[in-house]
Amino acid sequence: MDHPFVRAVEKALGWDGPGALGTTFARGALDEPEFLGKLLSPNKLLDLVMRRSLTTPQFRIFHEGAELHSGRYINPAVTRRGQAIPMADMRRVGSLLNSGCTLVLDEIDFFDPVMEVVCRALQWWSHELVQVNAYLTTQEASGFKLHWDDHDVLIVQLAGEKSWEVRGASRSVPMYRDSAPNIEPSEEIVWQGTMKAGDVMHIPRGFWHQATRRDQGDGYSLHATFGIVKRAGVNWAAWLADQCRTDEAFRRDLDRWNPDQWDRQQEALVQTVGRIAAELPPAEFLAARERERSSARHVPFIGSFGKPDAVVCVSEFEPTLRDCSGVVEVIASGKKLTFAAKAAPALRLLLSGHPVNIAAAAADTGVDVEHLAEILIEEELCTALTPELSLGYTELSTAAGSSKAR
Repeated sequence: MDHPFVRAVEKALGWDGPGALGTTFARGALDEPEFLGKLLSPNKLLDLVMRRSLTTPQFRIFHEGAELHSGRYINPAVTRRGQAIPMADMRRVGSLLNSGCTLVLDEIDFFDPVMEVVCRALQWWSHELVQVNAYLTTQEASGFKLHWDDHDVLIVQLAGEKSWEVRGASRSVPMYRDSAPNIEPSEEIVWQGTMKAGDVMHIPRGFWHQATRRDQGDGYSLHATFGIVKRAGVNWAAWLADQCRTDEAFRRDLDRWNPDQWDRQQEALVQTVGRIAAELPPAEFLAARERERSSARHVPFIGSFGKPDAVVCVSEFEPTLRDCSGVVEVIASGKKLTFAAKAAPALRLLLSGHPVNIAAAAADTGVDVEHLAEILIEEELCTALTPELSLGYTELSTAAGSSKAR
């Protein structure tokens, strides 16, 4: 998937691909920041908050660096049937924003189709799972106190301004579940300054940071933080332990009460661990993770609503296409599908990550694209392109090629 947001971030940070993720602090500015408002605006964020049943910790408000009790801004809306549904009290939310606070909405990609598309583009690019949180700070409110994250982040300043302080790591590659605490901030200041609309920043895992609008007067700041959790050796080891369940020796009880059997069992297990680790190296773990990850939720295809004019691939990671003698295999979302070799050009279009107009693709490839699309939709690798989902492509990019949806 060649998405303009990913290209813009790479250019801003001076990167050539995702290899620099997690390696060092980086900062830059977008050359073409005009699509920032199309990604997210303060009013769009508040509209998302207003129209959904939200609770903590997904929706939070902070004042003077401390989290407010949700009762200050969430009230149950009682339906005529007596159901109590937690909803944001927008009058109270507005009052808090006017006085100065930080509003946080986690996983906004779960609610907003444009952010969903952007996160999927970043996932195909980074080969890691991505989620995005939105932070709206008003007046002279401060954000979170000095802290570190257990994942790499890309921060995009969408509107307004906010002052940041970024420090180096005090513990090498700390983790959420770790062998030792990481509570002493580093004294090394990597960068101090103000993020303005269009600025982009990458903070590696473990780097301490804080942001505030103190002493900036009236105004606001809106930024999006894309969290990217890279896999580590410990994740491979945990996966390897699960793979051991296929071997009967690892399903047997440890026979520590029988000295004769105990020594033989220990030796056999140690040898088998080495064999399995050699057969399933870290590269296989990473590949299996991408192959087996199920597609995210999407609007189901209902045949009686009519056939779709366009479709788009919605697998969490880019599907793998393998040309095998006379057939082509598609591997994605825990499935392996087999098609005739002549379908390969159409499949590459349909699984490109870009919206595809079915009629145009059929004319370009000479293949029954409608039938292929129906199969891919049924298998949940693709979905019909809804007007809402299309905004993540049409609003942020220019379609190219006769087969692209338009």
